[in-house]
Amino acid sequence: MLIYTILILTGSAIVGLALGFLIYKQKINAIYKEAKKQSETIKQDALKNAEVLKKETAVKAKEDWFDRKKELDKEITSRKKKLRGLENQYNQRIDNLENRLSKIASREQSINDRETNIAHLKINLQKKEVSLKDLIEQETIKLHEIAQLNKEEAIKKLFEKYENEAKLDAANLRKEIIDKSKSEAEEKATRILATAIQRYSVEHVAESCISVVPLPSDEMKGRIIGREGRNIRTFENLTGIEIIVDDTPEAVVLSGFHPIRREIARRSLEFLIQDGRIHPGRIEEVIAKMRDKIDKIIIETGKQTCLDLSLLDIPKSIQKLIGTLKFRTSYGQNVLQHSIETSWICGMLAAELGLDQSLARKIGLLHDIGKAVDFETEGSHPEIGAQIAKRNGLSDLIINAIEAHHEDVEAKSAYAILVQAADAISGSRPGARRETLETYMKRLEELENIANSFDGVYNCYAIQAGREIRLMVKHQQINDAQAEMLASDVAKKIEENLQYPGQIKVTVIREFRKTAQAK
Repeated sequence: MLIYTILILTGSAIVGLALGFLIYKQKINAIYKEAKKQSETIKQDALKNAEVLKKETAVKAKEDWFDRKKELDKEITSRKKKLRGLENQYNQRIDNLENRLSKIASREQSINDRETNIAHLKINLQKKEVSLKDLIEQETIKLHEIAQLNKEEAIKKLFEKYENEAKLDAANLRKEIIDKSKSEAEEKATRILATAIQRYSVEHVAESCISVVPLPSDEMKGRIIGREGRNIRTFENLTGIEIIVDDTPEAVVLSGFHPIRREIARRSLEFLIQDGRIHPGRIEEVIAKMRDKIDKIIIETGKQTCLDLSLLDIPKSIQKLIGTLKFRTSYGQNVLQHSIETSWICGMLAAELGLDQSLARKIGLLHDIGKAVDFETEGSHPEIGAQIAKRNGLSDLIINAIEAHHEDVEAKSAYAILVQAADAISGSRPGARRETLETYMKRLEELENIANSFDGVYNCYAIQAGREIRLMVKHQQINDAQAEMLASDVAKKIEENLQYPGQIKVTVIREFRKTAQAK
């Protein structure tokens, strides 16, 4: 029984295994078929993709080939153009060289012809020289026979004749050269000066050594004088300015040569009159305040002037001296206004000539800086100004321009000449300066005396307020060329012997008159 059971179980197990194997085999076959089918599908897709990719690659390769071909064609075309251009240039150069060679050949031929002609001319000249020497000897013998002069006397006579003729020719040539140079130089100088003057114009205020202070009433004069004159004495001692109390109604006069002291005195007196408290203590206090105020005005004026002229590198010590010029006058002309005007004109002249405008303006502003302290220091204001510039480390060019602006020393630069011209323009402007009648008449008299000192002058007139002198000369003694030389000599003598603002024109008039009467 047990054996049957074991056999049955064994058989069942074998059958189960056989069935399981069959089932597994069928699944394996199904999986294999499915895998084979998928592989076939993948293979087909891969072949299709490969075919598409192959076609795309071929198309792209063709496109790249066409693009590259186009670029190469363009490059070949451009190179052909360049080669044609170089070929044309080469051919043109060859043509030019051939033309030059032909010209050189023709020039050589013409030079050879000229040399041949020159050789013939030399031979002819030698022959003519020989014949001329013979002719001169013959003429000399005839002249000796006619004039009864020996050779030395004849040579002397000829030398005298030719010397006079040469002098006359030289004078005429000098006149032509001077006329031509004057016409060109005057035209250019006139244009430059006119441009500079037109671009700048300033009003001049004439001041003097006195200041008038108005009073509210004549009773104020007594308060200014004070008990036993103590107020006026204190005021004059502290300011150094004299108070003139006279019969002038409702006004007193302050007199003094020092412009800053006079300004301090004027402001102090006006403040005291307005305040009403006038006594020695108050006078001293007000004068001290006004002195400090004037110092601040001087510093601010100097600084503002430098700013207005765009001169920012001027030392502060010189800026203060520039501010001092606000209260300084010369020939009735305010020195600060004159310096500013000279500065602008000098800069404009420099601009017209292509020079440094800033440097020219600086020299123009500082040319009269010596006048800020010339009443306290010995020497002329150009010398004092040069010393101030040297102490403050300014350049030698500026120092020379300051020192030479009145031609006391030689001008070493174009800027020194410019400041001389600008200073003359500012000083000689109508109404710019004031001179006394006595000085004016003396200058005119000296001008006429200089003109009358030359031979051949029979009359002269100073006209245009001494800006021009006209000389009448004798036509028998002075010819046209000598008249030109006479005008130059008179101008030089005026420059050497006279001091005058601006320029003086010298005109020589030579007149020939012939009269006849009809009967």
